[in-house]
Amino acid sequence: MKAIFRVDASLKMGTGHVMRCLTLAQVLNENGADVEFICRKHEGSLIDKIRSSGFVVHELEVFEETKVDNKLAHSHWLGATQQQDADDCINILKAEKLDWLIVDHYALDEEWQKRLKPCYEKLMVIDDLADKIFDCDVLLNQNLGTQIEDYKNKIPDNCELLLGCNYALLRSEFSDLRERALVRRKNTIEINNILISMGGSDNENITYDILQQLDDRFNIVVVLGSSSMHSDMIAGYAEGKKIKVIIDADNMAELMLEADLAIGAGGSTSWERCCLGLPTLLFVTAENQRAVAENLEHSGAVIIVENLKDDLQMMASNFDLWRAISEKSQAICDGFGVKRIKI
Repeated sequence: MKAIFRVDASLKMGTGHVMRCLTLAQVLNENGADVEFICRKHEGSLIDKIRSSGFVVHELEVFEETKVDNKLAHSHWLGATQQQDADDCINILKAEKLDWLIVDHYALDEEWQKRLKPCYEKLMVIDDLADKIFDCDVLLNQNLGTQIEDYKNKIPDNCELLLGCNYALLRSEFSDLRERALVRRKNTIEINNILISMGGSDNENITYDILQQLDDRFNIVVVLGSSSMHSDMIAGYAEGKKIKVIIDADNMAELMLEADLAIGAGGSTSWERCCLGLPTLLFVTAENQRAVAENLEHSGAVIIVENLKDDLQMMASNFDLWRAISEKSQAICDGFGVKRIKI
């Protein structure tokens, strides 16, 4: 089987789309599929990361803003018009007809998908927003609270929907450590270790603001991506303090296992924290994360930050609350979602 992923990362859109596609790609590859990627060369593209994971990457150029359309809410993320992007992909694929084309991109809809139709047997879309029309065979939305009704009149009648956290695309390290993590949560009696992860880029440098509000009673681990513009500042601030800064962590499951509390952004990392039952103080850093964040809070699995110092004090002083959040979160995602996807 031959499968190609069309996905991007950038400073604007973050790293989560590429990382979850890599998770699925690795499972497909382990099952004998020939897997490649098509990515546009945005700043923070993660193309080197994909290649270091063993996959071929076909690179697309980024065009000026004047050549970007505004059809969709996130069209500006593409770095080209949909027509240009489709033509670029067709030029790469040429006469080859793929078994599967897998697309994870907020800036691509049925216009792009129909143009690529001669190039693939089947199309899978990975989505979070249900805000456009799709022409695909399978659609995966891994987010809590997603309903069939969200895609009414937006997909073909024969499209297979894979909805909810049972299909969350987590690396095997999370399911491997789940039982250990849940045992550890049962035996935890106070918050000592805090993990801060505000996404790979953290363009607004929220990490720095958070660190300034924490005192030295906690052991703090900060995770940043190499695309972050603020890593040197954070590293400098951490000197002489109980703060460890890790760039491009390759052991997130272990770091979450060892943490008693996470302070983090929304997005795909939410399901990683849930899998390991890690209570979270959650920052909504992008409007497209808000619905998922509110669903998580409504489920009792996180606290959306209003005042960090107050929220942290409430969590540290009320361990029944901490335990309840851990139990609610671990019930949401078991970490085996990628194994449930059959293509």
